Formats: sequence, structure tokens, C-alpha cells
Amino acid sequence: MSDSPSTPAGLLSSITHPSDLKRLSAEQLTLLAAEIRDFLVAKVSRTGGHLGPNLGVVETTLALHRVFDSPRDKILFDTGHQAYVHKIVTGRQDGFDLLRQRGGLTGYPSRAESEHDLVENSHASTALSYADGLAKAFTLRGEERHVVAVVGDGALTGGMCWEALNNIAATKNRLVIVVNDNGRSYAPTIGGLADHLSTLRLNPGYEKVLDLVKDALGQTPVVGKPVFEVLHAVKKGIKDAVSPQPMFEDLGLKYIGPVDGHDQQAMESALRRAKGFNAPVIVHAVTRKGYGYRPAEQDEADCWHSPSAFDVETGKMLPSSALKWTKVFAEELVRIADERPDVVGITAAMAEPTGIAALAKKYPERAYDVGIAEQHAATSAAGLAMGGLHPVVAVYATFLNRAFDQVLLDVAMHELPVTFVLDRAGITGPDGPSHYGMWDMSVFGVVPGLRIAAPRDASTLREELREAVAVDDGPTIVRFPTGAVPADTPAIRRVGQIDVLREDERNDVLLVAVGSFVGMALDAAERIAEQGYGVTVVDPRWVRPVPIELTGLAAQHRLVVTLEDGVRAGGVGDAVASALRDAGVSTPLRDFGVPVGFHPHGTRAEILASLGLTAQDIARDVTECVSGLEERDIRV
Repeated sequence: MSDSPSTPAGLLSSITHPSDLKRLSAEQLTLLAAEIRDFLVAKVSRTGGHLGPNLGVVETTLALHRVFDSPRDKILFDTGHQAYVHKIVTGRQDGFDLLRQRGGLTGYPSRAESEHDLVENSHASTALSYADGLAKAFTLRGEERHVVAVVGDGALTGGMCWEALNNIAATKNRLVIVVNDNGRSYAPTIGGLADHLSTLRLNPGYEKVLDLVKDALGQTPVVGKPVFEVLHAVKKGIKDAVSPQPMFEDLGLKYIGPVDGHDQQAMESALRRAKGFNAPVIVHAVTRKGYGYRPAEQDEADCWHSPSAFDVETGKMLPSSALKWTKVFAEELVRIADERPDVVGITAAMAEPTGIAALAKKYPERAYDVGIAEQHAATSAAGLAMGGLHPVVAVYATFLNRAFDQVLLDVAMHELPVTFVLDRAGITGPDGPSHYGMWDMSVFGVVPGLRIAAPRDASTLREELREAVAVDDGPTIVRFPTGAVPADTPAIRRVGQIDVLREDERNDVLLVAVGSFVGMALDAAERIAEQGYGVTVVDPRWVRPVPIELTGLAAQHRLVVTLEDGVRAGGVGDAVASALRDAGVSTPLRDFGVPVGFHPHGTRAEILASLGLTAQDIARDVTECVSGLEERDIRV
């Protein structure tokens, strides 16, 4: 595959609207697909992003836009990380130079970018529910419009999909469901449904998808030709034994497939038949994640689901020597598992990104990937804890929001020892607002008996993870951000469970720094001290419930300042303020955190700066606040 110039060339440069695709011949569409793959590899190699999923849906996306009339017909992408091709053919090619960068294209569908985008939520297994409601609305309004939902086989491991299918089947609305079956979600798809769908591929290695199957069956005597026809949905008999058609038709849904998702003409034919039915239809497309770019195809872990910047020619990731938070967690979890046979790991289709893969490699029988099913993960963990084990559930912070009820009632109410490890907590950056892990300390802070730890560096992550799995009378959360781990910040002393990181002679400001914001707090403290005020910086380590020792320290200072990488409303600042009131401590409090809102994507540093969460901003505000207290004292 060759690199492409910074601006589209050839056929691709002439595609500015989906209608432009309808004038192309079959040969031109084949050439366009190749140009799109070149374009994707070249652009994502510079910015990072979801490459593998998009390489796998090129022909399918072209077929969708040739058969349906977007934006009149609505095309919804479940999760949305496979919508880059959709963006390319809807007039956004020029934006790919700033893909996932501040002011540039988002990595997911965005209503602000295009009338062709409708759903921005990039949490999996939701598109079918959106589509059900949208199709019902069009029917009630008497509008003859189609709704198309593109959903991966991995998303079908999520319960919401099956709740939606049950309701969709009860209607006669114009709704087409394209199941993009590549055997993977982030990693290889897990579960019984995945095993059932895999029988359709007849080639577990996915090396040549349907092409290899066609060749093999063509040489098979007697049954070869009939089974070949089965794969193209010509005959029903034998297909029922190997396909999910009966399963879907038992729900009342018509089924077309399996179809070679990289055969644009076959996909287009299947979609036209589905469109003409004017009732719910499932089109089953078999694809290969990373198709057309060898390094992605050959990556066994996740087919380059979301690589960082890389070299196009060699396929080598650009070097990064920094130690990552996830790696520290993964290594320490394995060490703990070496010592404690009761410790097991759970993740939701993200074994590699969350570090559970390291545990699975050494102790495969003690690591569980439940698919895209965070609710099930939490309650299954509750069952494991009831059975005498200590589960460690590792997910991205944003995704634990989906399992709040299970954490509250299935785990915490039973006082079960389950540790939830939240990767990518706080403002995460390029993936945008639906992936920001900034809600956890507010949302889960109301759960009775739940303890939340926020390590500041590698040493405290290891220490607090061990403390978490030592808890045997309730759930714990250990949260940390994405990216590189800062250098260790040693404590001067420890007061109870609180680490004191800086002490001045004067006790003007008590600065309570949460987790990864410790470095910013120390920088701000230095700036405040330059104005003549004394600052004590502490890391509570365990931020929920508020350590009792914190109220005693607060009483010794003129101002308490909290600094957290989470939502202010209901966050650590609110919890500390409540603790001070309950203890009768009258020291005023100023809280810094993320304001409630859906903040645009960008780098973490850019977003924090835009929110006023920098050492300079904090120092200025705190200095003004302390100065105001002095003036008030003088007047009194």
C-alpha cells in the first residue's frame, strides 16, 4: 500500500457528497475503495485513530451510500469508530489532517460536522435502540424514510442490542440492520453468539474470509456447489444448520446473508433487497478488520483497532519510551495474582487496552472477557465474590457509568469485595466527550460503602491497588488517567492515610490534590508561595469517603482548596465541603474541577487549559481568594 498525498487525488477528490457515488461504475468503485484505504492509512499514521475498523468497512459503506439516500435516510453507526469512511464520502476529506485534534474532525460521528451524522454517543450496543425509536417516529409521522443501523458482531454481545431486536421485530418499520461480522469488537469477539456466528466464516483464521471458503467448497464433490450457493443466500435448507437465520427469524426478523462485506456489488445487491422489503431486515456482512493493510491484518491482538502514530511503510509504531499507567497496573495485578490465588480479572472486550491481557497470559483460567457487557461484568463479579474470590474488574472509566445500578445494588448492597480499576479516568482528550472518564468520582461517590482511590504515580498505584484487593467488606475503585506516568512524588510524611507532599511555615492554604493532579498542585503551590503565602499540599490517596484526618488539617488553615480531574458537581470538593460542615470546621473551601458539560475533543493539556485547570490559573485564583480573606480580616 502506498502513501497518499496530503490532499485527495484521483476519484476520491471528486467525491464530496454520497450522491457522487451513484454515478460510478463497478471498476471505479473498486479503484475508489483502494484510494480510500490509502487515504486512511496515510492520515491515521500521523494522528492515530481507529484504523482497523474503518479499513474493514470501506466497501460496505460505499454500498450503503449508493443504496440509501443520506441524510433523508438515516445511517447510524453503533459505537461510531467505524465511521471514518462515512465521513470521507460525506464531504469531510479535508478535515482528516486534524483528525481527533482540537478544532479538527472528531473520531466519531458529530452532528456539528455534518447533516449526515445523527448519533454522537460512542458507547457500544446503542444504535439499534436509537434506530427503533427513529423508525417508529418516521412511521407515525407518515414519512417514507429508511433507517439503517450498522452494528458490529462485538456489539451484539451487549444486552441492549437484544432488547432492541425484541422490540424491532414487533414492528413493520423500514429498518435495515447491517451486522458487520469481523469476529472482533476491540479484540476477538467473546461469547456464545460469537461462536455461532463463527460457524458461518468456516475459516477461524479469517485469512481469506469468503474467498477461501469459495475455493475450498468449489473443489468439494457433491455438496460443494450447494454449500457455495448457501453462502450467497440462494438456498435455505443447509444454511439453516450453519447460520443464525432461524435465531433471527424466530424473533420475526428477515435475514439476508452471509454476504462478503468486501464485495461491493454483493453488498449493494443485498442492501437493495433489504430496502425493498420495507420492514425490519438483517443483512449479515462478513468482513476483515484491518482489510487491505497487511500490518493491521496480521495484528492478532486487535487488528490495529486504535493505533497511535506509525510509519506507513514499515507498520512500526512511532517510539514511546514513557511508562504507561496501564502497564504499571497490569504488572502489579500479575504480581498480586502470584501471591493470591483468589484474585481473578474481568474485562469487557478490552483485555489489551486495560491490561487484563497480562493476567490472562499467565493465568488464562483466572481472566474473563465478558464482551461488551459492563452490567454483566459487575454482577458476574458479585457472583465471583460470593463464591470466595476477589474479582478485579478493569474497564475504561467512561464505561463503568453503564453499570451504576449493578455496582450499587448487586455489589455494594451485598458488601462484596470487588475492585473496579478505571483506566483513562478524567479528561482523556482525542476521543471526545463520550469517552471522558470524568464522572466516576461524582456518580459512584454516592454508593454506600464504596471506597475510591486515586493514585498520583506508579508507586502509589501499586500500593493502592494492593490496599484495594485487601478490602474484604465492600467494593473499591482505583482510578488513573491515560498516558504516561509522571515521576514518583515522595511524601514528606503520612497523616493517617493522607500523604503530605509539601509544608510551609505558614498555614494559609491547604491544597488537596487528587491523583494525577498532584504535579499541577505542587506547581501552583510554588507560585502561591512566591506571593508570600504558606501552602500545605496533601494527597488523600483514598478520596471517598473523605479521610477524617483531612478535617483536622483543614481546621489548621485559612483556606482549603481541592483540585480534581473529575466533575465538580458532586465530586471530591463537594464531599470535602460536606465533611467540613459535619465536623463543624468553618474554614472556607474553593474547589477546582471539570465543569459539567460535554467538552470538545483535543489533547488533555489543551482541554484542561481551556477549562482553567492549569497551575497558573489555580495559583492566580487561590492568591486572590487568600488576599480577599486577609482584607476581610482587616475590616473585621
